[in-house]
Amino acid sequence: MGQALIEATLEASDLTLAAAIDVPRSTAIGADAGERCGRSTGVRIMSGIDEAIRVADVLIDFTRPSGTLAHLAACASAGVAAVVGTTGFDDAGKAEIAARARTIPIVFAPNMSVGVNVLIDLVRRAAQLLGPAFDIEVLEMHHRLKVDAPSGTALALGEAAADGAGVALREHAVYAREGVTGERPQAAIGFATLRGGDVVGEHTVLFAGAGERLELAHRATSRRNFATGALRAARFVAARRANHESGLFDMRDVLGLH
Repeated sequence: MGQALIEATLEASDLTLAAAIDVPRSTAIGADAGERCGRSTGVRIMSGIDEAIRVADVLIDFTRPSGTLAHLAACASAGVAAVVGTTGFDDAGKAEIAARARTIPIVFAPNMSVGVNVLIDLVRRAAQLLGPAFDIEVLEMHHRLKVDAPSGTALALGEAAADGAGVALREHAVYAREGVTGERPQAAIGFATLRGGDVVGEHTVLFAGAGERLELAHRATSRRNFATGALRAARFVAARRANHESGLFDMRDVLGLH
């Protein structure tokens, strides 16, 4: 994802790559950030967040929850805006992000893809229009190296479906089925997770009714679409930083879907 972000930034005429950071143990430390895409940028990959944000207006972070929270603390101290695509946060982590957003503008979204965020909006509307006669199931598949399940995007789709259906996901989500489970509760929102190969990301929301089924799906074949969306989010928070605004935003704000 970092490589996709670097390539997309280098191709954007209105953006400048200020810094690139990786974990301290990475063999890429010290290399030119554009080396893998055959371009010389003069920007060396580093491991220190403090040095990186001294020359940046916006941090784009796709890491792990613990790393992201440390990076946001540094951004809040330096007045640098942030775009967070990291998934797997618990409630305490989400609360910490919201607290940082009182100081700086932050776009926090489990999926930066424009297509996925349109899907989330469609799922909310479908759940509202179809009503309780349709059962809702969320199916997702990712590559074998993904460490959290269900994916952040699957959870966001479940939240959208619950919102449209007028129920609380926390009370109605079903994350596993095994053995004699009994009949499906009417208001349940089920999740199924698949892992394997190099699948970038596939998400399907099924609305199953009597005699008919509606499926809304998104399939990513490249990480480039996530990078393109993240850059749109970066432009969004950069404008707010320039106006001395703070706040917690999502891709619906970026895309004007509210």
